[in-house]
Amino acid sequence: MSTDLGIPRVRTVSAQHVAQDTGGPLVDGHGRLHRDLRVSLTDRCNLRCTYCMPADGVPWTPTPELLTTDELLRIVDVAVSAGITEVRLTGGEPLLRPDIVDVVRGIASMTGESGPVEVSMTTNALRLPRLAQPLKDAGLTRVNISLDTLRSERFAAMSRRDRFEDTMTGIAAAEAAGFEPIKLNTVLLRGVNDDEAVDLTRWAIERGYELRFIEQMPLDGGHVWQRSEMITGAEILAWLGEAFELTEVPGRGAAPAERFLVDGGPATVGVIASVTMPFCGACDRLRLTADGQLRSCLFARDETDLRTPLRDGSSEEEITALIHSCLAGKRPGHGIDEPGFLQPPRPMSAIGG
Repeated sequence: MSTDLGIPRVRTVSAQHVAQDTGGPLVDGHGRLHRDLRVSLTDRCNLRCTYCMPADGVPWTPTPELLTTDELLRIVDVAVSAGITEVRLTGGEPLLRPDIVDVVRGIASMTGESGPVEVSMTTNALRLPRLAQPLKDAGLTRVNISLDTLRSERFAAMSRRDRFEDTMTGIAAAEAAGFEPIKLNTVLLRGVNDDEAVDLTRWAIERGYELRFIEQMPLDGGHVWQRSEMITGAEILAWLGEAFELTEVPGRGAAPAERFLVDGGPATVGVIASVTMPFCGACDRLRLTADGQLRSCLFARDETDLRTPLRDGSSEEEITALIHSCLAGKRPGHGIDEPGFLQPPRPMSAIGG
C-alpha cells in the first residue's frame, strides 16, 4: 500500500500464507548470508541534525504503533534463532527509550547457534553519563557515537542544540565504563565542517578512538540531499592522505567501513562510502523499525509487517517465514545510481541506522 504521508509500501502477506521453509540460513536471492540485525528502538531524537531532519522535526510514530518491549524482544529472539548473531540498537536516539537497560539485558541474554548475541549501539551520547555503566553491566559490548565537529558553536549550528559539552561528557563516560573500541561516526558537509577531517582524525587517534567518516546519504527528513553537494569518500581520503600515511586494512568482509592504518598503525580510520563505493555485494544486514516493520535495505521502498502478525498470534515459525520472505525480495544493490532512484519515504530517524 502506498500513501502520500511518507509511508512506504507495506507487505502485509499473512504469515499463514508464507512458505514454511524456515529451517535454512538467512540467505537472500543473491547468496548473501545475513547475521546482523539493526533494531530501531524509537524514531525520536533529542538533536535536530541538519543532514537528518528539519528544524521542527518530523511526525513521530504514535505510541500504540510502536513495538512494546515484550514484542521487540520476541521478534529479536526469533531472528536470533534463525541465525542473527549481532544486534545493533539504533534510533532516532536509542537512549531515549525509558527501558533501554532492560532491552539490552534481554537481548544480551539470548543465545543462538553461534553462541551469545553481540549487542552494540549507535548513539549521540547525550545520556551516556548516566547510562554507560548500567548498559555495560547489562551486556552492551560496543558503542558508536556520532561526532561531527570539535567546535562547540559549530556543533550547535549542525545539531540545532547546544549540547557539545554533553556529548564530550558522554564519550568520556563510555570510556570510563570500559567500552572498547569506541567508534566515532562523522558526516562531513561541504562548506560546513569539511575543514575538520584531519583535526577530527588526529583528535580521535590521540584518545584511542576509531573514527569513521560516513558519506551523507539520501535519507534526510527534509529530502534536500543533493549528490552534487555530497562530500565523497575519495575526497575524504585525499584530504587525510595529505596529513597521514594511509595503508588499507585487508579483510573487510561485510563491514561497512573501509579501514586504513594511520602512519603505519596501530591506529585506524574508516570511510563508509555508501553512495560512491557501495558494498552491497557483501551486505549482511536486516533492519527492524520501531513500529515492527522489517526492511532488507536502508533504501528499500517495501517493508514486511511483523507487528500485525505478532499481535494476531503468529507462531515463531510463521514469523521466521516472514523474515525469509523479506530476504527473498532483497535487491542486489541500493540503486542510488539508477535513473529511477527515489529516496525512501521514511527518513533515517525512522528507519534506524
